[in-house]
Amino acid sequence: MADQRTPAATDAATQAFLDHRELLFAVAYNMLGTVADTEDVLQETWLSWAGRTSRADEVGGGDGGPAPEITHPRAYLVRIAVRHALARRARIARRRETYVGPWLPEPLLTDVPAAPAAGGDAAERAVRAESVSLAMLVVLETLTPLERAVFVLHEVFGYPHPEIADILGRSPAAVRQLAHRARTRVRARRPRYEVRPRVRRQATQRFVAAALGGDLGALLEILAPEATLWTDGGGKAQAAPRPIRGRDKVARALTGYAARSAAGLEFRHRDVNGDAAVVVFEDGSPHAVMVMDLDPDGERVRDVYLVTNPDKLPAVPDGTPPRP
Repeated sequence: MADQRTPAATDAATQAFLDHRELLFAVAYNMLGTVADTEDVLQETWLSWAGRTSRADEVGGGDGGPAPEITHPRAYLVRIAVRHALARRARIARRRETYVGPWLPEPLLTDVPAAPAAGGDAAERAVRAESVSLAMLVVLETLTPLERAVFVLHEVFGYPHPEIADILGRSPAAVRQLAHRARTRVRARRPRYEVRPRVRRQATQRFVAAALGGDLGALLEILAPEATLWTDGGGKAQAAPRPIRGRDKVARALTGYAARSAAGLEFRHRDVNGDAAVVVFEDGSPHAVMVMDLDPDGERVRDVYLVTNPDKLPAVPDGTPPRP
């Protein structure tokens, strides 16, 4: 059947999607942890949305009566995006079975300047207030898909349990149970605390200076005793095949990496997933992203996440950082 929508209806449907695209991107990304899969989910959401609005317009245009309207486009779009993201989790799980080495979420710069809502690339647009840290995304990987969806919608975006129940097609009681299990698992892995941004940035700068300078003593001083280094090369770039645990081993691995890689590389302090981090560039293109997670006191680094897989770096744009 030919598309019988009027230009006004088509424009309204398109604008409604664009108005909520950044929210949809943030929800799907926090559920999946990869930009490519998130963009695919947004494409599937758009197709579902366009098809639904097209059918609604055809009903009204066929008999002259009032077309049934979607009174809450935001709620409808979020529901579609969440369900598409849940369906995609199965494909992601199959890919992980053959992934080489530790898997880390795909990093996103969150200090890029704002761009117009329409037509921009969602991965490079305005800072997301709902950003989930890379460390938290790692923890969310331990949840079931439904637990993760409930946690993201409730804890990150503030959706009430009855509304989440409607989105997921579950009862409110089932959603509350999922929320309880998710919170328990997350807090067991990552107790709730908040390090001030200035403290985090200063600790990051000290850490990077020690690593690049090959100052083993300074690294040992800033690393927590139980520090762990996670490197994700995906079999395509330099990375350790397993997490490296313990302050001494992490410090030696980092100084060795810096000694082998420092020539010709440029290190820039950026915000990644809402946290202070370092992006490594080679010949103007992203080479690696390093994110440090601090202990509750904000004095020592307890986890280091190093992403070198080139497939996970396209969302890290090159160019001049927005601040010195």
